[in-house]
Amino acid sequence: MFFYDPTFILLIPVIILSFWAQHKVKATFKKYSKEMADKRISSNEVARDILRRSNMNIPIERVKGQLSDHYDPQEKVLRLSDSVYGKNNISAIAVAAHEAGHALQDSKGYMPLKIRNAFAPVANIGSKLAFPLIFIGFLLQAFSLLKIGIIFYAAAVIFSIITLPVEFNASSTALNIIKNNGYLNSNELTGAKKVLNAAAMTYVASTLAALVNLLRFILLARR
Repeated sequence: MFFYDPTFILLIPVIILSFWAQHKVKATFKKYSKEMADKRISSNEVARDILRRSNMNIPIERVKGQLSDHYDPQEKVLRLSDSVYGKNNISAIAVAAHEAGHALQDSKGYMPLKIRNAFAPVANIGSKLAFPLIFIGFLLQAFSLLKIGIIFYAAAVIFSIITLPVEFNASSTALNIIKNNGYLNSNELTGAKKVLNAAAMTYVASTLAALVNLLRFILLARR
């Protein structure tokens, strides 16, 4: 049967890992969002102080949602979600410092971030076109379309791989700054590290899933 896919079994472990990673980050964030920092400083104040110490005067905006926090390198804006902005808990401070870490990367010309930003348009096109082309290629047995789809998907996978050092570096930077600037005490810093490690695991799981999918498509194309 044409649509029988014996390679699907390869996805099962990474699907389980992805679900676990998503559950872990939500549970860890929730746990440490209930623990207030001894130092009475909010997450956005932490982010602002980090930026000020590096002579960066960029806007900090509040956005809707949970864990939708991000730094926009094109607009030079740091955005904190409703679940983070203005909060004094360990999770919020960790996330705000992490996003400020991305702003510092941008300011210092951190090479992996520059590569990721340059590659982003290609990856966006690839992620949008890959699955339709791959599906049509399999459906019509048009292997030229299938190969193009796989190339587009590979671009999205490369972007996911490039993202890993960017995220790890931002977390490492955030934890060092939190410690050195005294935003959290040593016990609270342990919680912040758990929050950021859990978040990093979602990127690892996503990248592994993308790599396995790419392998599946290549194997299926050779059948």
